[in-house]
Order: sequence, then C-alpha cells, then structure tokens
Amino acid sequence: MPSTFIRLLTCLLLIHTLSWGQTPDNEYNLIPFPARFTGLPGRFTLAPTTRILTTGKDAAQTAAAQLLAGQLKIASGLPVSVVPSTPALAKGKHISFEKHTAGRCGPEGYTLRVTPEGIRVGAETPKGYFYAVQTLMQLFPADVYGATRAETANWSAPACDILDRPRYAYRGLMLDVSRHFMPAEFVKKFIDLLAMHKMNTFHWHLTDDQGWRIEIRKYPKLTQVGSTRKQTLVGHYAQNYPQQYDGTPHEGFYTQAQIKDIVRYAAARHVTIIPEIEMPGHGLAALAAYPELGCNPAKGYEVGTRWGVIRDVYCPSEKTFTFVQDVLTEVMALFPGKYIHIGGDECPKDAWKESDFCQSLMKKLKLKDEDELQSYFIRRVEKFVNSKGRAIIGWDEILEGGLAPNATVMSWRGTAGGIEAAKQKHNVVMTPGAFCYLDAYQAAPATEPLAIGGYLPIEKVYSYEPTPAELTTDQQKYILGVQGNLWTEYIKTPEQVEYMVFPRAVALAEIGWMPAGPRNFEDFAARLKNHLPRFDRLKVNYAKRLLDVRSETQFTGEGQLQVRLSKLDTDSKIYYTVNGRDASSEATEYIGPITLTKTTTVKAVTVPANDKPYAETFYIHRAKGKPYTYATPKAEAADKDRKRLTDGQVAASPRDDRPWVQVYSGNDITLTIDLGEVKPVTKVTASFLKKVMFGVMPPKSVEVALSKEGDSYKEAIAQPINEPLEGPWRIVPVVADFKTARARYVRVTIKNYGNVPVSAENERSGKPASLAVDEVIVE
Repeated sequence: MPSTFIRLLTCLLLIHTLSWGQTPDNEYNLIPFPARFTGLPGRFTLAPTTRILTTGKDAAQTAAAQLLAGQLKIASGLPVSVVPSTPALAKGKHISFEKHTAGRCGPEGYTLRVTPEGIRVGAETPKGYFYAVQTLMQLFPADVYGATRAETANWSAPACDILDRPRYAYRGLMLDVSRHFMPAEFVKKFIDLLAMHKMNTFHWHLTDDQGWRIEIRKYPKLTQVGSTRKQTLVGHYAQNYPQQYDGTPHEGFYTQAQIKDIVRYAAARHVTIIPEIEMPGHGLAALAAYPELGCNPAKGYEVGTRWGVIRDVYCPSEKTFTFVQDVLTEVMALFPGKYIHIGGDECPKDAWKESDFCQSLMKKLKLKDEDELQSYFIRRVEKFVNSKGRAIIGWDEILEGGLAPNATVMSWRGTAGGIEAAKQKHNVVMTPGAFCYLDAYQAAPATEPLAIGGYLPIEKVYSYEPTPAELTTDQQKYILGVQGNLWTEYIKTPEQVEYMVFPRAVALAEIGWMPAGPRNFEDFAARLKNHLPRFDRLKVNYAKRLLDVRSETQFTGEGQLQVRLSKLDTDSKIYYTVNGRDASSEATEYIGPITLTKTTTVKAVTVPANDKPYAETFYIHRAKGKPYTYATPKAEAADKDRKRLTDGQVAASPRDDRPWVQVYSGNDITLTIDLGEVKPVTKVTASFLKKVMFGVMPPKSVEVALSKEGDSYKEAIAQPINEPLEGPWRIVPVVADFKTARARYVRVTIKNYGNVPVSAENERSGKPASLAVDEVIVE
C-alpha cells in the first residue's frame, strides 16, 4: 500500500480545499472524501469510560449520538452510552456533539475533530450530525459495521480535522422493482447503503409494463391484476429466436403500510424517497388491470412478459386523467417529499396515431403532432401535482413538444437533454446512461452475470463530471446533482442488485459529494480497497472487479504482438502463464508487455487474488496489425480507427458488443487488407454475429478474393451462408480455404441479409438487417 504521505499528498492535489498536517502512521480511507481535511498526529482510543455527550435537548444530536453509540456498543462490547454534557465530562476523553449556528456547515455539512484527547462533532442540522457519524464510523476499524461483537484489539480512530459539505444537493440511486420485485427488508438495506455513503435520495421505480408494485386502494385491480405477470422472458431479449419464456408467474407489491414503514425508515437516515409512477408510456400493467385507460380497450392487454419498448400506452382521455389524479393523490399521501416522478420516457406514439380520439383531440387543442400531445399530457399532470404543493420530475423525453413549466429533468440519453433544460432554466439531475446506468457490464461480459449490455467499469463511472462545461456559470446552478440507475430486467435477486450496484455506486457518491476539480482514481481505488471490508461486515454481495486483470494489444514493427496487462489496484501483483496452465503466484510475475509470436492463450491472476482469473487467446496471423480500407462508406464510419478487424483479439461472446464492427440499415461491407508484401495465403476466416431479435443477421454471402498487385482479383471464393435463424444467438464463423495461393491484398465482400424476417414478436420485423463482423484471420 502507498505510504500515508503519498496518499494524502495525492488528495492535496485533487481537492482544492484540503489542508495539511502531520500524519506519521495514520490512514484515512474515507468515502466520499471530505471537502476539507487535515491529518493530525495520534489516535483516539475507545475505553470503557468513553461516553457520547450531547448538549441541551437537541433531538438531532441525540438521534445521531444514539446511532453511533448503538453500533460502537454492538461491535466493540464496550459500554458506550449517550449522556448530557456537563463541565466535568467535557474535560474528559469523550465524544462530544456541538451545535453550530453561524452557517459554517450548511444544511448537510459538519465538522469533525479527532485528537487523542477526544472527538468533537459539530453541525447545524440533523443531516449534518448524521453524516458526521458516517465519517466517524469509517475512521474506526471495519469491524464497527458488524452485527456482533468483534475481537478487534484496538478500537481507535486516527486523529484529523474535517470541515465537510457536499457539492450537490441531490445525490441519488434508483432501484427498479417493477421488472423484478424486491422484498421490503432489502429495500431498507438498500437505503442503509445509500445513507452510509451520504447519498440523500432513493428513486423508487414502482410501476412499469411488467409490474405494478404499489397498493392503490381506489383501484384494487392494479395489484390484483397488474402486479402479476404470467411468465418472464428466458435469457437476454436477443438471446433466442423465437423468444422463450419460463412459464412461471412473477408477482409482488408493497402495501401502503409497508411503504409508510419504509418512508419512515428512510427519513430516519435522511434519505428522501421519490416514487415513480410511469406515464404516458410504460403503463401496460395498469392497462391490463383497467383496459379502458388505453386507446384500444378491446385489444385484451396483459402485463408485459418481455422487455423493451411496448407500444400500448395510456390514452390521454378524461378517464385516464381522473385515474392518474386519483393514483397520485394516494401516492402523495404516502411520500412526503417534494418530487413525484412521472416517467415520461420511451412513449411510442403508434397508438395515438391510430386513435380517432387522439387525432380529434389534437385538432381540438391545435397540436401539430403527437409530441405536443405528450407535452399536453405531462403539463396536465404537472398542473395537478403543483396544485398539491409538489413538483414533477421526469426523464428527458418530457422535453419533447415543450417542457412543462416547473418540471425537473433527469437527463439519461446522454447530456444534451440536461444541457437544454438548464438553458431553459429548469432544474436537472444528471444521470446519463454512459456513466450512470449500473445495469451495464462492469467486466468482460463473457465472465459476468447476464446484463442488458454495454460496458461500464468503475473507473469510467468515477471519471464522470456532472456539470457540463457547455453551461455558463449562471446555468450551472440548475444542475441539482447526479444519480445512478439500476434497471432489473436481468437482475432477479437482492444479491444480484448488490453485485451490480456496489461498488460502482460508491464512485457516484464521491462524485456527488466532493468539491469540483480534478479527481485521482488511483487514490480513490486505494481508499475503496480498504472500504470493501466494511461491505464484508455488512454482508453486501459487492463485485470484486478492483483486482481484475485487463489487457490491450499493440503490434511491433517486427510483426510481433505485445499484450499489456493492467489492473485498477496498485498494491497487488499480476502473475501469468502462456503455456496453457492456470496462473498462480508460482507463475511468472508480470513486469512489462508480453511479446507473442504465435497464437497464444494468456492466463493471469492477481495476488491477493480476485474471484475471476483472466484468460484470453490472442491470434497471431498474417493480417495481424495490418492496415485495411473500406469501399463502403457506412462501414468506414463504423470503424474509424481501422484496428478492430486485425487486432488479434477475437470476439468471445454475443454478449459483448465492443469487438464488433456493426453496420446498420441493410448495408453491405467491402474491405481490403494490405499484408504489406506478397505472402502465402491458405485460409481466411471471419466471424459474424447473429442476434435476430436485434436485427443483426448473418450475411447472405461472403466472398474472399486475393490479389498480388491490388488492381485485379483473380482468385476468389464465394460462399452463401445458410445459417438457420431459429435458435440462440451465436458467433458464426465463415472460412475460405485457398490451400496454396499467394497474395498481398485480401478483399472481403459481405452481402447483407436483406430484411429481418417478419415476426409479430420482433420490433425489427421487416426492417433492413444489420451486419456485425469481427477479426479477419489470414493464415
């Protein structure tokens, strides 16, 4: 582990307001790291005589003090208790709570001073005291988070001086319980983990096409019918063609009594809950319960059994608005916070375009298109919510057709929606999918539990800057904060939720708390490594990706392939093999790039070990690292770096989109590889992806042609592809066997399949197919 001096010096560079003190032997693994921090010499040690002192009749102090005392007593076994402060006790070695009134800390800030002579906690608000306790807990050994007495020999905390407050007022996490229901007790644990990291908002996604999870007494069918789907899609949305289902009902909802209990629980931890009731799209579960709310009641709506955008939506009728107002009235009675989330995302307009009622309504209201009809819907709902003293918040699609006057926007489709909303002087929560969607893979997809797709390692999460540089100083004040989101299409259990959320959410917590300025991931990773034992004590099933081995390749001028291995953790070591044997601490220690001259599988582990050893095969062939060009503009645009098809790394799983060159909308691909000189060519192999439900089809045919000069191609092998479309997604290899040919140029012509087969269940039915190709291996 780096020395404390180096660690704190790094923090000095990354935190503008950090001050310095003598820190001979202390470590401060605080997450999120404080705004102002000074390390001091020595330690404060708990003793049987230690008391927690409060002043006056301050209920906020007492609540925070009792929280601290209870956990210290459980973990240490020491008789720590909360007592009123007296002049005599104030002189002893105790933990003292003090009230600040001068505006020094702000609404969520606190001061914390730890010396060998005692600990002093100061704040102006209940939140401040609570967050001070969260920081103080992190200064004690990780065993303080245990549920039973620990045998830790030294219950002490390193000395320091902290003045802390958050950068953003909004720091949140969203949990989708509609796709897969999560038990009420787990929701409480989820809230505990938010609060532990000083996140103050729990966005609870309670309704969607696949399930209605909140009891509404005026509309009992919402839970009698809408909370249960008859079955669930098997595997990934694109995994099977045709899609398969498990035949098992999935159900669950929260009673109003349970919700009230969870709201109280969250409030005690200073977490505000924002309930989300989706509209006007993502409402199929409600339509199944009350078909008259849809544009085609005779259709026979059923609770959704598969994922994706479903085209049945609420009809903007007076009956629907009465329903929405009744539902939101009960929702607002349960949730006392300012915001009600009304969704507003992914609302297809097909049903509205086909509805005589909707077309007539548009003419009556003089609306030019269905986007303005959606805006009309949102504005009516907002007016009602505002009349109750609340405000709406919605996904950035609520910008379409004109934004409701007082709405707050959650910017998820990148940052453009948030930037536009801030320029219109609307409050914004930044939650772009590329940085904040925690349902993406966090390591090599082939080694991970099934997820929706994408790749979001923790270092990318940590790199996110929520306040867009495009905004002026005045516009930046509309950025309320940042939120991470977990959608649960492929996440069935609380344990899987924890795996996907933590520790990536910890990175978001620090982003939301720390002052603006450069951040140092290496320092964060070092603190995070020492934070993980706290998760162990709390029995959190977090992802152990910090020790994973990663790789990248480059070709040398001598035609060799160099493989560079890396990891996020700076303290562990990498050991590897290239002889097919499993790696261990007895293998070769990785010092620098591994040079390969033939196709080789590299296996590696970190020591201390992670839970997923690394293994990857690198293909050495005549086209490795060679340049190639496209004769098809769409392919050229899809592969700007011109490296993926000859980089020696071959796609290993249909789950992973990163290696593939994907070309959309029915286009062919023609590419030519320059081998540099005339060489023997005996075989050319290319890989193609089949994901019928995503419209990614195997090619109709592949032609491989050879040329010595590049002006004429005399030798060519054309192969029709007869890959059956039915069955699971897979990687389709195509091989052209030349036996004894010689060539400098290899031209590959790939003919698009055409149109996606017509199928009632496929959104891409009848549309032009896409192509996906990976490594072209020349032997």
